[in-house]
Amino acid sequence: MSDEILINMTPPETRVAMVENGVVQEVLIERTRRRGLVGNIYKGKICRILPGMQAAFVDVGLERAAFLHVADLCALERDKVDDDQIELIFRDGQELVVQVIKDPLGAKGARLSTELAIPSVYLVYMPQTKTGGVSQRIESEPERARLRAVVDAFQKEHGTGGFIARTAAEGIDEGALRADMLFLIKLWNSIAQRLKTAKAKTLLHEDLPLSMRVLRDMHCERVEKIRVDSRETYNRLTKFAREFVPELAPRLEHYAGERPLFDLYAVEDEIQRALERRVSLKSGGYLIFDQTEAMTTIDVNTGAFVGGRNLEETIFKTNLEAAQAIARQLRLRNLGGIIIIDFIDMRDQEHRQQVLGSLQKSLEKDHAKNAISQVSSLGLVEMTRKRTRESLEHILCEPCPSCSGRGVLKTAETVCLDIFREIIREVRQYNVQELLVLASNDVVARLLDEESDTLSELETFTQVKIKFRSETQYNQEQYDVVLL
Repeated sequence: MSDEILINMTPPETRVAMVENGVVQEVLIERTRRRGLVGNIYKGKICRILPGMQAAFVDVGLERAAFLHVADLCALERDKVDDDQIELIFRDGQELVVQVIKDPLGAKGARLSTELAIPSVYLVYMPQTKTGGVSQRIESEPERARLRAVVDAFQKEHGTGGFIARTAAEGIDEGALRADMLFLIKLWNSIAQRLKTAKAKTLLHEDLPLSMRVLRDMHCERVEKIRVDSRETYNRLTKFAREFVPELAPRLEHYAGERPLFDLYAVEDEIQRALERRVSLKSGGYLIFDQTEAMTTIDVNTGAFVGGRNLEETIFKTNLEAAQAIARQLRLRNLGGIIIIDFIDMRDQEHRQQVLGSLQKSLEKDHAKNAISQVSSLGLVEMTRKRTRESLEHILCEPCPSCSGRGVLKTAETVCLDIFREIIREVRQYNVQELLVLASNDVVARLLDEESDTLSELETFTQVKIKFRSETQYNQEQYDVVLL
């Protein structure tokens, strides 16, 4: 079976699902009110330089100041000093052109670079460099040499910036590549023209919307159909494809069925499962995903799988299945940063290598750059996956207002003891005759039942009458002690 791309359009949201061999592998979501910023080019203004971090905060007109590290400067700026001292390169209040390379994540602002890169279908144009290159995913040496020759010849003719041939450029004729390069130069010239009159904190260039980025960035020979459930978007994408990606135009298809497109391919169910901590394996084992600000941890468990021969074989089969499921879940959930995988301990070194090899092979189709370490003696695998946009969970969910994202609540017993301590504190601080305790139903029920003896002793000790009132709007940890 071939791959399919499904595009679901509604006025407030665009959703794209990648389906490979009938299985949903990736889901991308873009909200109209909160579009991604990666690829956008701004004229910014430095508001603070941090020599101790070799970084600067840049105001580009966003809610939070964006972050520019010395490692993300273009070569021309880094060459100004030998030891990359950012305070010698920039000054407070200086205006500069920057590009977003990471969306704001959590409490962090967007990450910026001064190494501008403007992508098209087949190439990436870098106006500040003179060198070209070819994507490492193109393995054929003759093809790499051909693409390099085309790029070098064009650069010599036009004396412009550098071009990098993308993976999609493999096998594309020279005429189409040159047309792509001319388009990129015209686009950059229009940006440079706006730059001359633009004030600081101005957006100079906005990347394409998600539906068009999919055609530009993620098409491949295996894609058989691109189904769109909006006639207007279908017409717009058809026009875009005919102009820039003509080989994809015949594969576009408007879906007009009564049943929702994402329901037809069970994408809605996959999205719902991708928000859960537990992922069941076909064998009976399961995975537990815990996403924190610092890293994501994945725990592998045999669960109900008891195997057939011996314990080592059972563990090996569970880990092997888990490796493939983890690779899919990383793409589906769009998890990035540091990822720690706790495989079940394997004694056999050959088994460890096979599990690691299975994980690496399963990640080959992943568009995000990743790096994997060897299996440690504890069965842990450390890996990183490039994160440029928020994870699926962060886009669709928010921290629980009851537990503030901790994932746990204090027990009713613990809250009762907290209330007792607060009562004693109030009595010692104020001259009171009567108190009213406001708490959740469960807490009040426990105070009047299991804790009634303790409560009676407390009233005798403090010489204060204590009343209670249930508040249906209070969560289990909330309470108030009111002086009457």
